[in-house]
Amino acid sequence: MTVPSIISLVDNLGINLVEITGGEPLIQKETPLLAETLLKKGFTVLIETNGSMDIDIVPRKALIIMDLKCPGSEMSGRMDMKNIEKLSAKDEVKFVIQDRRDYLWSVEKIKEYELTTKSHIIFSSVHGRLEPKTLVAWIMEDNLNVRFQLQLHKYIWGADVKGV
Repeated sequence: MTVPSIISLVDNLGINLVEITGGEPLIQKETPLLAETLLKKGFTVLIETNGSMDIDIVPRKALIIMDLKCPGSEMSGRMDMKNIEKLSAKDEVKFVIQDRRDYLWSVEKIKEYELTTKSHIIFSSVHGRLEPKTLVAWIMEDNLNVRFQLQLHKYIWGADVKGV
């Protein structure tokens, strides 16, 4: 879709919040223009990125939700860790955790990069791999200053459904 066609579609939905996600939305060269156009029209814009691309191209008024890929994802080596310094207090860092090893790694990254002073932190359990109750218990045991989130789309539409 073109930026004007997306804007037209969003205008007709009667909403004020738009989340741009992917895959990796920053691969698309039009993403910054789309975000800027939506912001100028008064929309709240969220951009969910996997952290592999430079987030400097995102308009600063947009809220960035950046995944910090845990070792269990086998994608943590693709992260551009310089992005952490580019986050603002309104932005969010999300860890999707599949086991105790991922959890301990995430806690270490929070400390190493002082993430609680930079942005909001979200912990989510990998659907079907780590029981949400277990992750919440670990968070409570360690008294972490994080928000817990479920991958709701997987509970609503199923784990194997794409494009929701």
